[in-house]
Amino acid sequence: MQIFRHFNELPPQVKGGAVAIGNFDGVHLGHQEVIGEAGSIARSAGVPWGVLTFEPHPRALFQPDAPPFRLTPFRIKARHVEALGVDFMVCLHFDADFSKLAADGFVKKVVVDGLAAHHIISGYDFVFGQGRKGNCQLLLQMGSDDGFGFSCVPPVKDAGGVPYSSTRVRDYLLAADPRGAAAVLGRPFEIEGRVEHGDARGRGLGFPTANIPLGDYLRPATGVYAVRAGVDKGGDTQWIDGVANLGNRPTFDGGENIVLEAFLFDYQGDLYGKHLRIALIDYLRGEKKFDGPDQLKAQIAEDIRRAREILAATA
Repeated sequence: MQIFRHFNELPPQVKGGAVAIGNFDGVHLGHQEVIGEAGSIARSAGVPWGVLTFEPHPRALFQPDAPPFRLTPFRIKARHVEALGVDFMVCLHFDADFSKLAADGFVKKVVVDGLAAHHIISGYDFVFGQGRKGNCQLLLQMGSDDGFGFSCVPPVKDAGGVPYSSTRVRDYLLAADPRGAAAVLGRPFEIEGRVEHGDARGRGLGFPTANIPLGDYLRPATGVYAVRAGVDKGGDTQWIDGVANLGNRPTFDGGENIVLEAFLFDYQGDLYGKHLRIALIDYLRGEKKFDGPDQLKAQIAEDIRRAREILAATA
């Protein structure tokens, strides 16, 4: 998949495509339906299949003091989009100037002049332009005037009739329900990053952990999780069962900082500096303060036993 960070002077081979537009944070099952509809139209028309998205997420501009909330920072979003088979992705920088672009100006400059789009696809609730005044109706109207097709994908719902949404994923994660989040995403929620050096307390307890910085990721409920860890093997990913603690380590007076520490079962090797993906599979327990290292070690052993049991039963 080709990635472009601008809409001006796109190469001819990606112009005239069927393009899905949205923020797509999480690339959940609803997003996948929108992007997949673009793919169906692209194949039928024999045109490129594209995605147009924005970074940083507009919420980061309009609510700069809000807690971290991202489900899929850019690199991870791009990987999930690419996995769907998309030909190209245009990621536009969303800043104060861009936010002041009127909705009809966005369509003229980006969709018509930049992408020369054959067809645009969005979710039913997509809004854009200054004051969020652009919507599906405007895209339909301007498409008729400017020569591109438009499709609005209605809400995609689960078996209970509830629409898939990024908000649902966040709510599940904050409520310590990674299985609920996975049902909306279509895959387990992951936090990934490069392994950093910690204070080696886990190693001292006999359970060496890999420390992953959380960055812009949403902070799920603190506590202990059964996880699968994906170790970067140079193009391949080796998945290893494990257990992870997400929290501020109250036994050691960890303070305010939330830390993700993962212990990989039966893993031999140095993880420092490696890129690691931590998939949250199930929630084991809340974080608590123990009386001392021995009590903590006994609890970790029990967490490992339960995690092994859960992961063995989870496909």
